[in-house]
Amino acid sequence: MKYFHKLKKYWPIGVFLIVLLILWNTNLLFQKLKTEERNKMNLWALALQESIQRDEPTNLALEVLLKTNENPMIQVDGNGKIIDHKNLAVEAGIRDSTALYGVLEKIKKENLPIRIRYEALEDDQPIVDQLLYYGDSKTLKKLQYYPLALLLIIFLFGAVLYFVFKTGQVSEQNRLWAAMAKETAHQIGTPLSSLIGWVALSKAKNGSNDTLVEIEKDIERLQLITERFSKIGASPQLLSEDLVAVIEQTVRYLKNRTSELVVFQLALPKDPVPIPINAQLLSWTLENIIKNGIDAMKGKGQISVSLDVHEDEVTLCIGDTGKGIKKEFRKRIFAPGFTTKTTGWGLGLSLAKRIIVDYHHGKIGVKKSDENGTVFEIVLNKT
Repeated sequence: MKYFHKLKKYWPIGVFLIVLLILWNTNLLFQKLKTEERNKMNLWALALQESIQRDEPTNLALEVLLKTNENPMIQVDGNGKIIDHKNLAVEAGIRDSTALYGVLEKIKKENLPIRIRYEALEDDQPIVDQLLYYGDSKTLKKLQYYPLALLLIIFLFGAVLYFVFKTGQVSEQNRLWAAMAKETAHQIGTPLSSLIGWVALSKAKNGSNDTLVEIEKDIERLQLITERFSKIGASPQLLSEDLVAVIEQTVRYLKNRTSELVVFQLALPKDPVPIPINAQLLSWTLENIIKNGIDAMKGKGQISVSLDVHEDEVTLCIGDTGKGIKKEFRKRIFAPGFTTKTTGWGLGLSLAKRIIVDYHHGKIGVKKSDENGTVFEIVLNKT
């Protein structure tokens, strides 16, 4: 395990060194092929020079001249005028055209020219004085782009590895949170069963009173929380329920446990809005968003909840009059563990997103946020 962690730490350096080695070998191969092509062009120029000097050139010279290979070639005289060309994508009938001379300028940049010179024996005046310009072959040009292709392949391979690693990491985190949630529900369930028994026993002996009624309400609340935690990691069942009633019930519960300095303003349809939801998880989402809004207002301000019904979906907006969310934080607020508070786990909005997106196949996001407050928007499908 110790060596595995070391390998995991230093493998990027190893990959980098391997890439450098491959690029270095590629450069060596490129230079070798370039030298070989230069030698072939020198040999072809010598064969041409021999054919000019002798009335009957040797068979070897003729064979070399016939094998012009792949390299584009242009011959020019002492005045720079094109007198012949081979292996060009330019028709022979336009050898003096602007296009042909444009090709010549490009070839000049690829390799140094080879001089073809033949002098008369009597007066040492050159009978032939030409320059052979040649370009790189198609194979050599393709090899120039090989390092780029290699880097692209390595980049794509690295991206795939990162995606697989990140997906596996997120999946592992999700399984961990689900296991923790289920274990929490299990641990709460044991003393909760005892509390239910003690309340029933007390009511049987002493009758019901206001204290026991309030205790029963809190026990019901604990049962609801336990059931919520037990649903994390599973696929909750969606039932057709009245969304308006779920919102009103959630707001009513929070209102009774919130300071009177917080004003709740509801703008909901008068008629029921039945859609497929999991009421407990959706109520949990609303609680998390509203509690965050109350914290942002520091316990004083207005919480607004509105519901708009459309043809195929409904839009639920939850707003507060707090200080707003900074721009640099808006893309991170739904990430597990992210929080701007001095206390807290940073799981509320992460759970809210999971409940809306993964379980209800809806959307959740920040509709508006400035110094006057924040508005969260939730979109749910009607079917």
